Amino acid sequence: MKRSLLAVLMVFALSVPEVQAGSLTTVPPGNRNAEQPKIPGASVRRTREGRTTFDDKFDKIRDLLAGDRSLISKIKQTARQYDIDPIHIVGAIVGEHTYNVDAYDRLQSYYVKAAAYAGDNFRFSYKGESITQFVTRPQFEKCERFSDSYKLWSCRENVWEQTFRGEKVDGVSYPNDRFSAVFFQPFYAGQTFGLGQLNPLTALMQSDLVASRSGYAKLDPADAQGVYKAIMDPDKSLAYMAATIRRAIDDYADIAGMDISRNPGITATLYNVGNTASRAAALAARNRGGGGSLPEENYYGWLVNDKLDELKSLL
Repeated sequence: MKRSLLAVLMVFALSVPEVQAGSLTTVPPGNRNAEQPKIPGASVRRTREGRTTFDDKFDKIRDLLAGDRSLISKIKQTARQYDIDPIHIVGAIVGEHTYNVDAYDRLQSYYVKAAAYAGDNFRFSYKGESITQFVTRPQFEKCERFSDSYKLWSCRENVWEQTFRGEKVDGVSYPNDRFSAVFFQPFYAGQTFGLGQLNPLTALMQSDLVASRSGYAKLDPADAQGVYKAIMDPDKSLAYMAATIRRAIDDYADIAGMDISRNPGITATLYNVGNTASRAAALAARNRGGGGSLPEENYYGWLVNDKLDELKSLL
């Protein structure tokens, strides 16, 4: 039922007319929840297994940012290219490295890790069928009307949810799992990489926007190494982070009539959970009868808002 609702909302989000800018409701700064929402068990387990704490991980990524003025300068420059406040990028980096992974001690370590994957030979596929072959199936034909990479891959993800996820199609049984986990994580499910902890499908969605604003070459799903290189290289990763945040802000403005640009906790939450268009559509549906619901931060975004003054001092 939940997956069906998501698919319906995604269809709505791809076709909804844009809200007029003058009618936007500003989401105010700060947390809507007085206490931090529950942290998922998986994050708790990973942190415990690493023999560390969330406080220690927060301090580590904060200190990395504080000690690298070159990185802060790159964050600011990238933020200007995407017309966002750099605090949104800082918030996403801090959230990822506090709850999902542990930060390296130096930025150079991210460059070294990225280089290590450049020579690996792998591709995006499932049971021998590459993603480029998979999306030529007739079920995906309706997506070809979209030329923008964001709408194209969002449509393809929606087709996966509606038709393939957990189903047997043309004699092949597909896992009851996310599109990104089945086709775009050739090493293990749940895998994200780099400073921004992006997954390959997210990068493919933002490919056109990044090419337009940052000048990087468009990503090719047939070149898995090229996609991983883009999301693991810290310089390029910042561009894909900024594009993802820019899309979230635009989705909530265009679909839900909400200006979330002044609340880094909300943009961090959306960076964490993804599917911003469908979430914006769900919020719009709740408010269509005159409701006044505002987006709320999750545990990840709550931390960003709670530590906002400290994070702003890094800039």
